[in-house]
Amino acid sequence: MIEATSQLNAVRRQVGQRTLEAGEARVTTISQTYDAPLEDVWDACTNPERIPRWFLPVSGDLRLHGRYQLEGNASGVVERCDPPKSFAATWEMMGEVSWIEVRLTPTGDGRTRFELDHIAHVDQERWDQFGPGAVGVGWDLALLGLATHLANDGSGVSPEQSEAWSASPEGRAFMSTASDLWGEASIAAGTDPEAARAAAGRTTAFYTGTPES
Repeated sequence: MIEATSQLNAVRRQVGQRTLEAGEARVTTISQTYDAPLEDVWDACTNPERIPRWFLPVSGDLRLHGRYQLEGNASGVVERCDPPKSFAATWEMMGEVSWIEVRLTPTGDGRTRFELDHIAHVDQERWDQFGPGAVGVGWDLALLGLATHLANDGSGVSPEQSEAWSASPEGRAFMSTASDLWGEASIAAGTDPEAARAAAGRTTAFYTGTPES
Protein backbone atom coordinates (compact mmCIF):
# COMPACT_ATOMS: atom_id res chain seq x y z
CA MET A 1 0.00 0.00 0.00
CA ILE A 2 1.25 3.47 -0.87
CA GLU A 3 2.13 5.43 2.25
CA ALA A 4 -1.10 7.14 3.31
CA THR A 5 0.29 10.52 4.36
CA SER A 6 2.16 10.93 1.08
CA GLN A 7 -0.97 10.04 -0.85
CA LEU A 8 -3.14 12.50 1.06
CA ASN A 9 -0.60 15.25 0.48
CA ALA A 10 -0.38 14.46 -3.25
CA VAL A 11 -4.05 15.26 -3.79
CA ARG A 12 -5.58 18.69 -4.38
CA ARG A 13 -9.15 19.31 -3.26
CA GLN A 14 -11.38 22.21 -4.29
CA VAL A 15 -15.00 23.14 -3.74
CA GLY A 16 -17.01 25.38 -6.06
CA GLN A 17 -20.28 25.94 -7.84
CA ARG A 18 -21.55 25.77 -11.39
CA THR A 19 -24.73 27.08 -12.99
CA LEU A 20 -26.65 24.37 -14.87
CA GLU A 21 -29.98 24.57 -16.69
CA ALA A 22 -31.66 23.15 -13.59
CA GLY A 23 -29.99 25.71 -11.30
CA GLU A 24 -26.91 26.03 -9.12
CA ALA A 25 -24.87 22.88 -8.55
CA ARG A 26 -22.05 22.05 -6.14
CA VAL A 27 -18.72 21.06 -7.69
CA THR A 28 -16.27 18.87 -5.80
CA THR A 29 -12.91 18.71 -7.60
CA ILE A 30 -10.09 16.31 -6.84
CA SER A 31 -6.80 15.99 -8.70
CA GLN A 32 -3.45 14.24 -8.57
CA THR A 33 -0.40 13.95 -10.82
CA TYR A 34 0.75 10.39 -11.49
CA ASP A 35 4.13 9.03 -12.58
CA ALA A 36 2.62 7.49 -15.71
CA PRO A 37 2.19 8.61 -19.33
CA LEU A 38 -1.10 9.98 -20.60
CA GLU A 39 -2.03 6.88 -22.62
CA ASP A 40 -1.50 4.57 -19.63
CA VAL A 41 -3.65 6.67 -17.29
CA TRP A 42 -6.36 6.93 -19.95
CA ASP A 43 -6.34 3.16 -20.42
CA ALA A 44 -6.49 2.58 -16.65
CA CYS A 45 -9.56 4.84 -16.43
CA THR A 46 -11.45 3.51 -19.46
CA ASN A 47 -10.43 -0.11 -20.03
CA PRO A 48 -13.09 -2.42 -18.51
CA GLU A 49 -10.39 -5.00 -17.79
CA ARG A 50 -8.29 -2.54 -15.78
CA ILE A 51 -10.96 -0.53 -13.94
CA PRO A 52 -11.79 -3.43 -11.55
CA ARG A 53 -8.12 -3.68 -10.58
CA TRP A 54 -8.24 -0.30 -8.80
CA PHE A 55 -11.88 0.77 -8.52
CA LEU A 56 -14.93 -1.48 -8.96
CA PRO A 57 -16.11 -4.19 -11.36
CA VAL A 58 -17.83 -2.49 -14.28
CA SER A 59 -20.22 -3.72 -16.96
CA GLY A 60 -21.99 -2.16 -19.90
CA ASP A 61 -20.89 -0.22 -22.94
CA LEU A 62 -17.95 2.06 -22.16
CA ARG A 63 -18.19 4.31 -25.18
CA LEU A 64 -20.01 7.50 -26.19
CA HIS A 65 -23.73 7.30 -25.29
CA GLY A 66 -23.18 3.85 -23.76
CA ARG A 67 -24.55 2.92 -20.35
CA TYR A 68 -22.28 1.55 -17.62
CA GLN A 69 -22.85 -0.04 -14.21
CA LEU A 70 -20.34 -0.10 -11.37
CA GLU A 71 -20.99 -3.15 -9.22
CA GLY A 72 -22.85 -2.15 -6.05
CA ASN A 73 -22.46 1.53 -6.84
CA ALA A 74 -23.37 4.10 -9.49
CA SER A 75 -24.54 3.65 -13.05
CA GLY A 76 -24.84 6.17 -15.83
CA VAL A 77 -24.37 7.18 -19.44
CA VAL A 78 -21.18 8.34 -21.13
CA GLU A 79 -22.10 11.80 -22.41
CA ARG A 80 -18.79 12.99 -23.80
CA CYS A 81 -15.52 11.29 -24.74
CA ASP A 82 -12.35 12.83 -26.16
CA PRO A 83 -9.60 10.18 -25.98
CA PRO A 84 -7.11 10.33 -24.41
CA LYS A 85 -7.89 13.68 -22.77
CA SER A 86 -11.33 13.69 -21.17
CA PHE A 87 -14.71 12.08 -20.69
CA ALA A 88 -17.95 12.97 -18.93
CA ALA A 89 -20.79 10.80 -17.69
CA THR A 90 -23.89 10.86 -15.56
CA TRP A 91 -23.53 9.41 -12.07
CA GLU A 92 -26.85 7.81 -11.13
CA MET A 93 -27.28 6.42 -7.65
CA MET A 94 -30.16 5.94 -5.20
CA GLY A 95 -32.62 7.69 -7.52
CA GLU A 96 -30.47 10.78 -7.92
CA VAL A 97 -28.46 11.99 -10.91
CA SER A 98 -25.19 13.90 -10.72
CA TRP A 99 -22.31 14.17 -13.19
CA ILE A 100 -18.61 13.42 -13.35
CA GLU A 101 -16.06 15.00 -15.65
CA VAL A 102 -12.52 13.59 -15.93
CA ARG A 103 -9.64 15.47 -17.52
CA LEU A 104 -6.14 14.11 -18.16
CA THR A 105 -3.26 16.46 -18.90
CA PRO A 106 0.35 15.48 -19.69
CA THR A 107 2.78 17.52 -17.61
CA GLY A 108 5.68 17.27 -20.05
CA ASP A 109 7.87 15.02 -17.91
CA GLY A 110 6.23 11.69 -18.64
CA ARG A 111 3.68 12.29 -15.90
CA THR A 112 -0.07 12.89 -16.14
CA ARG A 113 -2.41 15.08 -14.13
CA PHE A 114 -5.78 13.47 -13.35
CA GLU A 115 -8.61 15.83 -12.44
CA LEU A 116 -12.21 14.91 -11.64
CA ASP A 117 -15.22 17.15 -11.07
CA HIS A 118 -18.26 15.69 -9.33
CA ILE A 119 -21.19 18.01 -10.06
CA ALA A 120 -24.41 17.64 -8.10
CA HIS A 121 -27.51 19.49 -7.06
CA VAL A 122 -27.35 19.20 -3.26
CA ASP A 123 -29.96 20.79 -1.03
CA GLN A 124 -28.67 23.12 1.65
CA GLU A 125 -29.73 20.87 4.53
CA ARG A 126 -27.73 17.91 3.27
CA TRP A 127 -24.76 20.11 2.35
CA ASP A 128 -24.77 21.56 5.87
CA GLN A 129 -24.91 18.05 7.30
CA PHE A 130 -21.99 16.47 5.39
CA GLY A 131 -20.35 19.03 3.11
CA PRO A 132 -18.12 18.05 0.17
CA GLY A 133 -16.58 15.10 2.00
CA ALA A 134 -19.75 13.08 1.39
CA VAL A 135 -18.46 12.37 -2.12
CA GLY A 136 -14.92 13.66 -1.65
CA VAL A 137 -13.73 10.93 0.72
CA GLY A 138 -14.92 8.27 -1.71
CA TRP A 139 -12.95 9.90 -4.50
CA ASP A 140 -9.89 10.12 -2.25
CA LEU A 141 -10.11 6.34 -1.89
CA ALA A 142 -10.49 5.98 -5.66
CA LEU A 143 -7.40 8.09 -6.35
CA LEU A 144 -5.50 6.01 -3.81
CA GLY A 145 -6.55 2.90 -5.73
CA LEU A 146 -5.44 4.43 -9.01
CA ALA A 147 -2.11 5.43 -7.47
CA THR A 148 -1.43 1.88 -6.33
CA HIS A 149 -2.48 0.51 -9.71
CA LEU A 150 -0.15 2.82 -11.62
CA ALA A 151 2.78 2.38 -9.22
CA ASN A 152 5.76 0.58 -10.73
CA ASP A 153 7.46 -0.22 -7.45
CA GLY A 154 5.33 -3.22 -6.46
CA SER A 155 3.18 -1.27 -4.00
CA GLY A 156 -0.04 -1.88 -5.89
CA VAL A 157 -2.93 -3.64 -4.15
CA SER A 158 -6.08 -5.33 -5.34
CA PRO A 159 -9.53 -3.88 -4.57
CA GLU A 160 -10.02 -6.79 -2.15
CA GLN A 161 -6.86 -5.86 -0.28
CA SER A 162 -7.93 -2.23 -0.31
CA GLU A 163 -11.31 -3.14 1.18
CA ALA A 164 -9.63 -4.95 4.06
CA TRP A 165 -7.23 -2.03 4.53
CA SER A 166 -10.14 0.44 4.65
CA ALA A 167 -11.53 -1.41 7.67
CA SER A 168 -8.16 -1.32 9.48
CA PRO A 169 -7.06 1.44 11.88
CA GLU A 170 -4.76 2.78 9.13
CA GLY A 171 -7.62 2.87 6.63
CA ARG A 172 -9.97 4.61 9.06
CA ALA A 173 -7.24 7.16 9.82
CA PHE A 174 -6.86 7.80 6.09
CA MET A 175 -10.59 8.44 5.67
CA SER A 176 -10.70 10.63 8.77
CA THR A 177 -7.83 12.80 7.52
CA ALA A 178 -9.34 12.99 4.03
CA SER A 179 -12.61 14.12 5.58
CA ASP A 180 -10.80 16.82 7.56
CA LEU A 181 -9.03 18.01 4.41
CA TRP A 182 -12.35 18.29 2.58
CA GLY A 183 -13.57 20.35 5.51
CA GLU A 184 -10.61 22.68 5.01
CA ALA A 185 -11.38 22.89 1.28
CA SER A 186 -14.93 23.87 2.17
CA ILE A 187 -13.62 26.59 4.49
CA ALA A 188 -11.38 27.88 1.68
CA ALA A 189 -14.52 28.11 -0.49
CA GLY A 190 -16.20 30.36 2.09
CA THR A 191 -18.00 27.98 4.48
CA ASP A 192 -18.08 28.97 8.13
CA PRO A 193 -15.14 27.11 9.74
CA GLU A 194 -17.15 25.74 12.67
CA ALA A 195 -19.92 24.48 10.38
CA ALA A 196 -17.44 22.96 7.90
CA ARG A 197 -15.56 21.09 10.61
CA ALA A 198 -18.80 19.84 12.18
CA ALA A 199 -19.88 18.51 8.76
CA ALA A 200 -16.48 16.85 8.34
CA GLY A 201 -16.95 15.14 11.69
CA ARG A 202 -20.28 13.69 10.57
CA THR A 203 -18.72 12.56 7.29
CA THR A 204 -15.88 10.85 9.17
CA ALA A 205 -18.40 9.05 11.38
CA PHE A 206 -20.30 7.89 8.29
CA TYR A 207 -17.24 6.50 6.51
CA THR A 208 -15.49 4.97 9.52
CA GLY A 209 -18.46 3.83 11.55
CA THR A 210 -17.13 5.61 14.62
CA PRO A 211 -19.04 8.11 16.77
CA GLU A 212 -18.54 11.81 16.12
CA SER A 213 -15.94 13.36 18.40
